[in-house]
Amino acid sequence: MATQLAPVPQVTTHGVQREARGWTSWITTTDHKRIGIMYMVTTFVFFCLGGVEALIMRLQLGAPNNTLVTPQTYNQLFTMHGSTMIFLFVVPMMAGLANYFVPLMIGARDMAFPRLNALSYWLLLAGGIVFYASIFWNPPEAGWTSYPPLSSINFTPAGGQDAWIYLIHLTGISSILGAVNFYATIANMRARGMSWGRLPLFIWAILTYSVLIIFAMPVIAAAVTMLLTDRHFGTHFFDPANNGSPVLWQNLFWFFGHPEVYIMILPGFGIVSEILPVFARKPIFGYKAIAAATVAIAFLGFLTWAHHMFTAPIPEAVLVFVMLSSFLIAVPTGVKILNWIATLWRGTVEFKTPLLFCAGFIGLFLIGGISGVFLAVFPVDWQLNETYFVVAHLHFVLVGGSVMTIFAAIYYWFPKITGRMLSEGLGKLSFWLMFVGVLATFLIQHVIGLDGMPRRVYEYDNIGNLELYNQISTVGSFILGLGVLVTIVNVARSLKVGVVAGPDPWKANTLEWFTSSPPPVNNFDTVPQVRSVEPMKDIRREIERRTGGAPASSAIVPAGATQVGV
Repeated sequence: MATQLAPVPQVTTHGVQREARGWTSWITTTDHKRIGIMYMVTTFVFFCLGGVEALIMRLQLGAPNNTLVTPQTYNQLFTMHGSTMIFLFVVPMMAGLANYFVPLMIGARDMAFPRLNALSYWLLLAGGIVFYASIFWNPPEAGWTSYPPLSSINFTPAGGQDAWIYLIHLTGISSILGAVNFYATIANMRARGMSWGRLPLFIWAILTYSVLIIFAMPVIAAAVTMLLTDRHFGTHFFDPANNGSPVLWQNLFWFFGHPEVYIMILPGFGIVSEILPVFARKPIFGYKAIAAATVAIAFLGFLTWAHHMFTAPIPEAVLVFVMLSSFLIAVPTGVKILNWIATLWRGTVEFKTPLLFCAGFIGLFLIGGISGVFLAVFPVDWQLNETYFVVAHLHFVLVGGSVMTIFAAIYYWFPKITGRMLSEGLGKLSFWLMFVGVLATFLIQHVIGLDGMPRRVYEYDNIGNLELYNQISTVGSFILGLGVLVTIVNVARSLKVGVVAGPDPWKANTLEWFTSSPPPVNNFDTVPQVRSVEPMKDIRREIERRTGGAPASSAIVPAGATQVGV
């Protein structure tokens, strides 16, 4: 709980709500913090499952003409892995972080609709259970994009494809409910003085993420409903033999799918924008430019969906428009990268683990962005679209981008969530293993693609250096997996023996650090008035002024804190 800046800052425990205990209290909770924790734990379990699926695929591709898994099993692993990482990890993990920190960062006591918030989590969990239950009969094998006719009843008659459809429906409803809740909370429940021009950049990112979800998710919901009726109710939306069109599926899927890329990465941009100024010990460079770039990326994201369809029968005039739109969307992204670098420039940089993950993200995401510019040139895309070059591009954006920012958030906010610090030594080991693992796994895949190896294949002939390249990629994937394992060990160890964190161990800038670690049920006793984009800095200055220059840590002692780090 936070204090009020009275003549002599004090904290009382009057009116403190006691947190319910026992496992049943977790099932029935509407506390945004507990729901956020359940989101994060659940999605990380799915992340580990998806990672194991990826490692099995890399083992299969580690040698030419390998027989470790059958073609059908490989297709099932490919479908499960892609669907898990996108629909059950990255998007809902960002929702979990937002659930926990949006109310704290804007000075609210909970989300606008707590029960709706709980429902969104249980729908996510139901979608994951339905999807993974398909392994007991026949998992889906049409790929995570489920293009017809591969996803038609004639090609995949088993129930696994239907489980995939239900996954999209359940997680989609979960995301829409969560997005409405985030929007309502941010729009209506901000602390006094927190105008739109003083919102933390992570909140700007979640606000934009929510708008993207509200507009994009209904489109994929309509598409999978049409696919379900094609499979079981005699419609022919995507069947060319009956005047349907498989290209219609591509348009619907990618009208959702391209904004989905930014749904997955914009919260990561917000995380980086919060962490960098804390460890550079200087204000974020170009706050307004970063906020405006976030909105611009969201708008332009809806204009470029067809750049995933350059090999489809589309008029060249449309291809030129989409190519230019794809170039244009790189501009606000470039603005962000330049502002992040400028934030670090001549700062008093502290190389803590969260900063390392953010710096690694900038380098890896930049590689993915540059390869994306290549693929935006449609004659180049005609040559590379079905090769491993695209696999490399996708993973530099999502692993080098989204996953690295998620791990930065874990190391940055773990003290606030648990009240304990993660080990810096293990954290830095995890970062370097993951950073090297991403480079070793995916950088070589650009070369594999340029050498002509198709994607979505479970075997290949030993031509040229393909065996060597794939072996490098496979070894890299296990280095990456080891890096993730180190963080899991770090979390498990720190929950028991980690150093006790104060309310503000990083000397950070935003309001979540004004309350105890972990925060109480009602978040704050009194929420301070916000006077800038860095309210915690203002609070520390005011306390030092009122106490005659005494350190702020001697004045701010949130209720329930056992150690002070302000």
